[in-house]
Amino acid sequence: MTALAALIRRDIRIALRVGGGALIGVLFFLTVVVLMPFAVGPDLALLSRLGPAILWLGALLASLLTLDRLFMADHEDGSLDLITMSRTPLELACAAKALAHWLAAGLPLIVATPVLGLLLNLDMVATAAVALTLLAGTPALTFTGMIGAALAVTLHRGGLLMAVLVLPLSIPVLIFGVAASEAAITGPLSFGAPFSILCALSLVSLVIGPFAAAASLKHGLD
Repeated sequence: MTALAALIRRDIRIALRVGGGALIGVLFFLTVVVLMPFAVGPDLALLSRLGPAILWLGALLASLLTLDRLFMADHEDGSLDLITMSRTPLELACAAKALAHWLAAGLPLIVATPVLGLLLNLDMVATAAVALTLLAGTPALTFTGMIGAALAVTLHRGGLLMAVLVLPLSIPVLIFGVAASEAAITGPLSFGAPFSILCALSLVSLVIGPFAAAASLKHGLD
């Protein structure tokens, strides 16, 4: 547990440095939300109706933007080989790295949601609903994306391959995240059903993601 805690602290410090990737994701999220009113137009009713989908799509793309650094930096400096050969199970190490990535890159997106919701004419209830669904759904994006990052770490132009692999797996999270947000805002569907499925997707990815990523790393580094 001490080794895992040290790995989480190390990855968070690296991600929060200049160029580490965490700030880039937040700035990209901000850019998507700020540009969308210019593309849609000044219709406030339309913006509020599209607001949850815009926030979720921005969070998805921002999360995907920073996933390529999850294993790539460690592979470039040789740290990934040490992690693979250490006494700590590789599955737990992958889970720790994914948790650190979510804390550094995913959690700031949730914190920024209430402010960005104002740009989309969302009231406090709607913004809180979107933030809650992002809190439940962004771990699924991270732990699912970790599989693509592990597959692409030993390949040339792996970032493009990772996007092709991760985007289809992220579609269910996007669908149920937006559905839960809109159910909480406008109805008439129940908020509990899509939100429960969203939580289930995060739990499933939490279980499957580390094992799949560890298997991909072992195969790719052999």
